[in-house]
Amino acid sequence: MEEVFRTNDPVKLSYIEHLLAEAGVECVVLDRHISAIEGNIGIFPRRVLVNEGQLARARLALAGVEPG
Repeated sequence: MEEVFRTNDPVKLSYIEHLLAEAGVECVVLDRHISAIEGNIGIFPRRVLVNEGQLARARLALAGVEPG
């Protein structure tokens, strides 16, 4: 699996998941529940990963989105 996006913003994370789903790309979000450990201060970014076979399609779907 390859990382295609990283963000601390839960709204942007939801948008990224939506864009990938619309493009037919399955993704996995890592560190989604780390906020319970960090005390909801948002210092640990959530990472979005896709399968290597869908990497090109995922990058195309996320081409206009600003990182972070």
